Amino acid sequence: MELSLTASLLLSLLVAAVPQQVDCGSSGLKRVMRAQLLGFDWKNCGKPDAPAVLKTLAVSPDPIAIPGNLTASASGSTAVELAAPLAVNVTLEREVAGFWVTVPCLDELGSCHYQDGCQLLDQLIPPGQDCPEPLHSYGLPCRCPFKAGSYSLPKSDFYLPYVDLPHWLTNGNYRVQGVLGAGGKELGCLKIALSIHSE
Repeated sequence: MELSLTASLLLSLLVAAVPQQVDCGSSGLKRVMRAQLLGFDWKNCGKPDAPAVLKTLAVSPDPIAIPGNLTASASGSTAVELAAPLAVNVTLEREVAGFWVTVPCLDELGSCHYQDGCQLLDQLIPPGQDCPEPLHSYGLPCRCPFKAGSYSLPKSDFYLPYVDLPHWLTNGNYRVQGVLGAGGKELGCLKIALSIHSE
């Protein structure tokens, strides 16, 4: 999958697993001063002929501290242009007593269907605004449409700010799956596994 689409899917997955910073006065949110993401792992879960594929993704350190610094690199390709509307189906599971339980969609977080991932990107990075670093420096797009091709992000440093988490997102092991689709066809699928430890 094109790198920026990879970023789009990862953002969508992280929207489900680690919400964006929002007002603590909102119902059911708790301020998290420190958190750690441990055991980050990923894999493609699409069909063998899926047009959008993440080829490499490396993140460090382990554990990842929030707030804190993150180093990441990625590469991927897409055989077709990816344009709005780009559906994203997210499934979030939490391990409870040795069983994986699906977390329902609550306030647009959890196991949710997003009709257009392109609109999610526009909310995070408004049109007309430069793409965030390091995408901007490497000339990588951050909005739809994403042209067919292969892209890579060299090892780059990011800063992760503190977040406000919903009350149901507590310490534990999580699995997140994101499926991209358009016109009723699956374009790509990515699974992420991690553990959350917050204070």
